[in-house]
Order: sequence, then structure tokens, then C-alpha cells
Amino acid sequence: MPTDADHATADVVLETLASTRAIRRYTDDPVSEHDLARIMFAATRAPSGSNGQPFRFLVLRDDPTARRARRVLGDGVRSQWDAKRSADGYERGSGAHRGSRKARTAATMQDFVDRFESIPVIVLVGAVRHRPGPDETIGASVYPACQNLLLAARALGYGGVMMMWHRVVEQELRELFSIPDDVFLAAMITLGVPAGRHGPVRRRPVDEFVFEGGWGTAADWLHEPPGTEHTAPFRRS
Repeated sequence: MPTDADHATADVVLETLASTRAIRRYTDDPVSEHDLARIMFAATRAPSGSNGQPFRFLVLRDDPTARRARRVLGDGVRSQWDAKRSADGYERGSGAHRGSRKARTAATMQDFVDRFESIPVIVLVGAVRHRPGPDETIGASVYPACQNLLLAARALGYGGVMMMWHRVVEQELRELFSIPDDVFLAAMITLGVPAGRHGPVRRRPVDEFVFEGGWGTAADWLHEPPGTEHTAPFRRS
């Protein structure tokens, strides 16, 4: 049976899980090497299929090659955001009203891409292919490591976000860092000291996600912690 110590540990872990937001605004404060080492260690402790441990992490800070990569990535994420902003209608409907949720999201994203080159730490996440197969198969053995990284950053007072927008400049990154062909570039994660704050995340009610007995049938044993806040999914209107 779980002990009191187990429950105390669980409270800390579960609070961390429930308050790890996607952080896209950072101060100019650095991520210390000591903390970065702890974050990356946690990432490497993640589970993987057959314990193959295919994940690899390329950390970009402030050396000459990293600065070149930041410029390449900055151009790439700005082009991606421009396309997404137009396709998803961020400036239409409620997005035209300053202060709306949609407009605030767009402003945060614009600030994120405009200041991309100054983000304290950028991590390119790779996965070594041990055998032929689709990317989603090997991704199952690398994305848990990404979540470990983000949770460790949260635990130490940092914030981050995982994204895939590196893909538009992937070939340039491969050439710049001599990344082997058998490495799948699975993700990019940005890290820094949050300019805002962490806090309880808002999601849709748990009974919309967890079923028992049939698809769409909420389990009757579900419950949410007191004070849980909900939000609606993003809509393009």
C-alpha cells in the first residue's frame, strides 16, 4: 500500500504535471549550466521501446555555430507563424478585438518568433533509427524524453515549449551540425526563465477525455481536484 511519504511525493509530482504550461515568453536571464545539466539528465532517464534509448539532444546556446543555427531557425519559425496566422484566421473574428483570447495568443506567438534568436536555450531533439520504420514509431521512444525535459525545467523554475517548426529548415541544420542521415529530428524545445508565470493549466473537463465501457462513455469514477479550471479548444472564429 502507498505510504504517507508516497502520497507526499505524489502531491508534488502531480502539482508539477498540472501546472506545466507551454511557455513562449522568456526573460533575458540565462539557464545556469548546473540547472541545464539536471534538466538534460532527467530527459535521458525517460523510458523507450526495448530500452533502446534512441533519443539524442543537441543544445544550442551561444557558440558561433549555435548563433548561425538560431538565425536559420528564426527565419524558419517566422515563416511558419506567418502561414499559420493566416490559415487559422488569427486576425479575423474575435482576433480583431484586442484583449480577446485569440488576440492574446497571436500577440504571444508574434513576440515568440520575433525574439527567437534571443531565447536562452534551444534543444534539437533527435532519434537514432536502429531499424527502418516510420517516424511515428521511433517518436514513441523519444517524445517521453521531451516531456521529462519540460517537467524537469518546470520543477527548477524554468519554462519551455516543444514544437516542430524546425522541419522547414531541417536540411540546413543537418548540414550545419553534420547530423547523420539515420537521425530523425523529432522536435525542437525552447527553454528559459518565464517572463510570466506557471500556474494551473486550463483544459476541457476530464470526462471528455477518459472513457470506460465504450467510446464516449465517461468513467463514473472520474473526479477533478478542487479548483480545476476549464477552457474550450481553440476555434478559428
